[in-house]
Amino acid sequence: EMLRSLVGSEMCIRDRVSTQSTGSSSFPYKMVHSWGYRARTRHMFAQPFRRHGFPGVSKYLVAYKRGDYVDIKGNGAVQKGMPHKYYHGRTGIVWNVTPRAVGVAVNKKVNNRIVVKRIHVRIEHVSKSRSREEFQNRIKHIRDLRAQAKKDGKTVPKELTKRLPTQPRNGEIVQRKSVVETVFPSKFEYLM
Repeated sequence: EMLRSLVGSEMCIRDRVSTQSTGSSSFPYKMVHSWGYRARTRHMFAQPFRRHGFPGVSKYLVAYKRGDYVDIKGNGAVQKGMPHKYYHGRTGIVWNVTPRAVGVAVNKKVNNRIVVKRIHVRIEHVSKSRSREEFQNRIKHIRDLRAQAKKDGKTVPKELTKRLPTQPRNGEIVQRKSVVETVFPSKFEYLM
């Protein structure tokens, strides 16, 4: 009979867990731990400042071919065809092209091995990668050097075809313009 007479708020009071049982003084409930598909992506999929909204037409006019290197970057304005947060910022190779998306093969480290994952990502979430630009320019430069050397009847020195790490800077002698003055701290005196 008592249960029927309780109204909404009173029922909530009746069902509330006491704070003494959980050991917490301020809040009786423990927050749920979310492991959703887009968990912890607040900043990852956020658009840059003053760059909100749908991508421009030029994004859709880029032609992708099989074998192209692409960077995967999830665009928060377009939820369709968005990759999982793991693939955000990764580079892969296009293995399939469909009307609205591209298939990308991405390496993923699983325990002690690397597995090639094949995912389909919409055009809005990929862009052509510039990671191989320097390598391709270097190959072209070496090809030109070899063609020129063949024409001259010489061989290309190995130093020109190999990359060198950044060398130390050349030493210099600094000329002083005035007399060097050595500065010492003055002795501490306790004044009272």
